[in-house]
Amino acid sequence: MELEKRILNLEEKIDKIYISVERLRKYFFWTGVLTILLVIIPLLLLPFVLPTALSGLTGAGIEGI
Repeated sequence: MELEKRILNLEEKIDKIYISVERLRKYFFWTGVLTILLVIIPLLLLPFVLPTALSGLTGAGIEGI
């Protein structure tokens, strides 16, 4: 009987650990997705947007003179 109680207790603890690990896994997954969306994609788009922005800034400065 004592051994059975201990096994049931261990099973409950393992189930709680599993739930906690799954929450962490989802948290890390969404952290990675947000990192890609907010950091990596803008860095990849920067070479295409920067020349346009700079030419707009320098063009406006020349017209004002």
